[in-house]
Amino acid sequence: MMDPAMTPLGQMLLEEITPVVMLLSTPSVEEASLKNGLSFLQTLTPFCSFNNIDVPVRTASDQPYRLHKFKLRLFYASDVRKPDMKVAKEQLKQVITEAGEKEFSESCSDVSEINHEFSSSSEYQNTPSWFRFLNKELVRVASFSDHEAFDHPVICLVAVSSKDEQPISRFVDLFNTNKLPSLLNDGAMDPKVSKRYLLVHDNQDGPADRASKILTDMRSTFGASDCSLLCINSSLDTPIKTQDNPWASYITDASPTPSQDLGCFLNIDDINEIKDLMQDLASKYIIPNMEQKIRLLNQQVSATRKGFKNQIKNLWWRKGKEDGADSLNGPTYDFNSIESQIRVLGDYAFMLRDYELALSNYRLISTDYKIDKAWKRYAGVQEMMGLTYFMLDQSRKEAEYCMENAFNTYLKLGSLGQLNATRCGLWWIEMLKARDQYKEAATVYFRICGEDILHSAVMLEQASYCYLLSKPSMLRKYGFHLVLSGEQYKKCDQIKHAIRTYRSALSVFRGTTWSYINDHVHFHIGQWYASLGMYDVAVKHMTEILACSHQSKTTQELFLGDFLQIVEKTGRMFEVTKLQLPVINISSLKVIFEDYRTFGTPSAANTREGLWRSLEEEMLPSFSAAKTNWLELQSKLIPKKHSQSNVCVVGEAVTVNIEFKNPLQISIPISGVTLVCKYSASTDDVRSDENESSVEKDNEVDHFGNMSSDSSSFMVSDVDFLLGGGETTMIQLSVTPRAEGSLEILGVRWKLSGTIVGFHNFKLGHPKKIIKGRRKKNHLPNEKFKFMVIKSIPKLQGSIHPLPGKTYAGDLRQLVLELRNPSEFPVKNLKMKISHPRFLIIGKQENMKSEFPACLRKRTVAVPSDVYANSNIMSDTVFLFPEGTSVQGETPFLWPLWFRAAVPGDTSLYMSIYYEMGDASSVIKYRTLRLHYNVQVLPSLDVSFQISPSRLKLQEFLVRLDVVNKTSSESFQVYQLSSVGLHWEISLLQAPDTIFPSQSLKAGQAISCFFTLKNSSRFLTLEDNISTLPVRSDVRLVPQSSEDLVYDINSAPLFNFHHYERLQQEVSYEGDLNTVDFVLISRPFKSNDDPGFPNPPHVMSHHACHFSTASTGPISWLVDGPQTLHHDFSASFCEISLKMHIYNSSGATAFVRIDTLDSAGNGGHMNSVNVVQSATTDNQAGWHDITPVNELKVTSNVLETQPGKAPSLESVSSYIWSGSISTNLHIDAMSSAEIPLQICVFSPGTYDLSNYVLNWKLPSNGKGDSDETRQHSGKCQGYKYYLTVLQST
Repeated sequence: MMDPAMTPLGQMLLEEITPVVMLLSTPSVEEASLKNGLSFLQTLTPFCSFNNIDVPVRTASDQPYRLHKFKLRLFYASDVRKPDMKVAKEQLKQVITEAGEKEFSESCSDVSEINHEFSSSSEYQNTPSWFRFLNKELVRVASFSDHEAFDHPVICLVAVSSKDEQPISRFVDLFNTNKLPSLLNDGAMDPKVSKRYLLVHDNQDGPADRASKILTDMRSTFGASDCSLLCINSSLDTPIKTQDNPWASYITDASPTPSQDLGCFLNIDDINEIKDLMQDLASKYIIPNMEQKIRLLNQQVSATRKGFKNQIKNLWWRKGKEDGADSLNGPTYDFNSIESQIRVLGDYAFMLRDYELALSNYRLISTDYKIDKAWKRYAGVQEMMGLTYFMLDQSRKEAEYCMENAFNTYLKLGSLGQLNATRCGLWWIEMLKARDQYKEAATVYFRICGEDILHSAVMLEQASYCYLLSKPSMLRKYGFHLVLSGEQYKKCDQIKHAIRTYRSALSVFRGTTWSYINDHVHFHIGQWYASLGMYDVAVKHMTEILACSHQSKTTQELFLGDFLQIVEKTGRMFEVTKLQLPVINISSLKVIFEDYRTFGTPSAANTREGLWRSLEEEMLPSFSAAKTNWLELQSKLIPKKHSQSNVCVVGEAVTVNIEFKNPLQISIPISGVTLVCKYSASTDDVRSDENESSVEKDNEVDHFGNMSSDSSSFMVSDVDFLLGGGETTMIQLSVTPRAEGSLEILGVRWKLSGTIVGFHNFKLGHPKKIIKGRRKKNHLPNEKFKFMVIKSIPKLQGSIHPLPGKTYAGDLRQLVLELRNPSEFPVKNLKMKISHPRFLIIGKQENMKSEFPACLRKRTVAVPSDVYANSNIMSDTVFLFPEGTSVQGETPFLWPLWFRAAVPGDTSLYMSIYYEMGDASSVIKYRTLRLHYNVQVLPSLDVSFQISPSRLKLQEFLVRLDVVNKTSSESFQVYQLSSVGLHWEISLLQAPDTIFPSQSLKAGQAISCFFTLKNSSRFLTLEDNISTLPVRSDVRLVPQSSEDLVYDINSAPLFNFHHYERLQQEVSYEGDLNTVDFVLISRPFKSNDDPGFPNPPHVMSHHACHFSTASTGPISWLVDGPQTLHHDFSASFCEISLKMHIYNSSGATAFVRIDTLDSAGNGGHMNSVNVVQSATTDNQAGWHDITPVNELKVTSNVLETQPGKAPSLESVSSYIWSGSISTNLHIDAMSSAEIPLQICVFSPGTYDLSNYVLNWKLPSNGKGDSDETRQHSGKCQGYKYYLTVLQST
């Protein structure tokens, strides 16, 4: 720690615990002094502090020391008394109020952030300056106590004027005991005070001759050394204004005389005379008298109290006093008592800075007061002991113990010790601060708060600064205690102090997540400013709490209601930048404008640009250049510095989508929401402020307020809406330029509740981002808000109707693309591209004249289809409109489209139409019209197929169709099934009435039906072109009617959609020529009354592709022979001839080997039970020609076996293959072969002739082998063929 005398506490002790000079003066003396605007005491006070004095001092010890600084305290005799408590409180209140006025006027600027690093010397730079003055006043309130001696007058200065009558008598009368202070007359202080006689002469009354004569009489009466003459007011004519007025800093009360006129009649000689007078008084009278008294008292104390004998005597004399009852006042000691004398000795030694002597006497008397239960005197001694320890810089622990002991003892005395407790606490606090114990100092401030609210407010505020100055800084406690202090100030109507403390607390809470305390502080500051009539500042603070989403609904209503009341009191339309209600989501802000890109639907503008670029890549000329600069080859028309600018067109709106959110639980009305724009007729002006800062904060409102909508240059939209509690809404604002030039969007403005205008500056909301490690081009961060406006050019308007928003899967309908060009200039060279040709394809112009769905039905007279001749519709990704197509004027341009809901789900359809300008002078040579539609496709019919080969004929199959209605309420009519493939023909096995008795498939219903499928040509070669040999077969699934016709699967939309379905659906492997496709046509059974389907479907198509008929590989075969025959086994065994027809459906020559196997055990012989069981469990989807059980009449003695058990191994084989055991042959591609087979049967019965194996192999490099995963060989077990042989009669 630094030198204790240099600390704030040391300075305070050297100023407050100093010798007291009692002043007695006549009215004439005061009258002469008042000519200078000062009392006589005020005239002398500035010269009572001696900073360069050099006086030797020797007290009780023989070792002298020197005083270099000294101070006297002057008091009128009438003021040497205990202060009046009421007057003292009013005076303190006045001090606090004046400090509040001064501090409030100086703190009008915004609160600065806290500097968290403080040095120990910076304490008084970071705490309010009036704290020191107030603390001194609190210390002085406890002065002139009867238990302390450092307020006892050490000398009395008696001043009489030379104008007074009989001045010698006046000197005697002034020190009359009846006029002395009560403390001297009551015995608390020694009435025998040394006197110093001063004759004051006013030079304005004449020469000093009379004064000199009176001085001679004084010296003869009172002694030459005790008398002095002081001449004042030597400036006779004009007042002298000294530059450094010595009285200015000492006069604190509001004197009617200006400070520069104080001492105006005192010249340099007068001032020097006063200085010499006071210095002589201190060095020649006061200090020597105090030395002498200290030595005298020390001798008396040593004789009576020091030594072992005296200590025993003192204890014996005081024995039994500790058993007496406690009293608050304790025993009374007059000035002659040894206890009072010891206290005087200690206080005198302390004032002369002999701290060792002072401490020894304080210790001596402390025990006596404690035994006598003189608690106030005991506390006072303990207090001085603590201060003495501090000034000696000795035991810190002892010093703090003494201060705490004194403080607690004062508190026990209640109101009698309250003032002294406050003084003791303040000194104790300063002692802790000097040792950087700020946290401990704060706790002492709490203990001296007391019951007075204003007093506690000041102490809480001082405690908060202790937390700020502690290391590390305790910011939360600092802010919290500032708020507590502000609440106490408010209770005392100290509004300005309350505002000041709350504003200081804001520096802690700003930027934190402590939202509730932040709202509390801002709300009350706003209310208090409004009570002072400072509505602008009040509104500023209230706007900080408007977006209080964390508060309850009641609190939100309170905040908003008070805010609107304050705004209403301003009497004008209040304008606020960054109004927090509603909350603007800047991250959601999107600027939509049309340059070469135009949007036919609102959703098209919200689609990713990358998606449109990939769609338009093949349509745009020089797309690679367009990626970086879509205005290619336009450098002559557009200045180079605008080559990267946003470009908009006269008459075409620039739209800004911005999200407004209401954070409150209550509804708020928002009106007049518009964009704030700036227009310039010159395109150079839009970038003239590149290097200027964004809108200055101080002038934001003025800047925005001046930017009104200029009807001649641009037009802005105006939106009103009501935001419900917690609601978020996307608002679309637009500005439409009306003339060429430059346009900049600055921000958005709105009115809240019709009383306050809010602004939001887009520039301030979009700070420039700096990406480390990468240098970007020098673009402005807010470039997207600046536009170059060019002259009007043609713009196509397009729509597709009637495109359903919701439909069922398979829905097929005809749509119309309608294009309009309101401009007087035509557009030409139109191109179009669609993102999902599976859902949407482009029709032909002649389709516009045909009716739907009649155009899909087959004509009675066959007309050659031109679908294949125009297959480029599917192969070309970009559709070129016919050459010479031009769109202009009011007449719309129509073009047919076909739509089919391919799969269930939400699908986005994108379409881009490219066109070029007919006006050669246009800056933009081409534009694109972008259309985007969302279609919700609901599940309708789930269709599945299963194909099994026939066992009766080659290239004939059984098809099983399963249909499930997946809807919840809709019924459908399954109308038609068509096969699409290579020469496939399909036919029904059952009548339609049997399959669909009600002619409809209701919601949730499933049904299965069977068809026969056969190839119309036995021999098909690879040289035949698939696309030129379409053989389709159509089967109607409804009863025949003259009104209903068959739908033509070969018609353009169905054929094209089927093409895209084939591309989409998975293929087992390429090169399989034995696939078949199916198309199922269905219709809604009745009109749909669902309001969600305003335009119900008429026709629905379901496509199933790539079903292979080669279930056992490319080789299929059929065993041909009798099913039942009769033979006389008594004559001989039966020999039966069979044929095997083999067909190679692959595109290469196949090697085939048939191996026959003799039966083992039963030789395939089965009884009737086995036959039926096998027939019912084997592949039910295939064909099995089974003889009914009741027709099997076996008369031979055949060994019957139990079902499922093998017969005895000893039994002889019932039949054998009598032909070739193994047959090898080669079969050409797409051709068949026939081989003979023969068996011998030895007994009647039913036989399963499946004991053979067919092996096949294809060459690895055969023709048509294009799939690496294709199977090149296989082994097939013979399928079951049942032969019944009966005994002939």
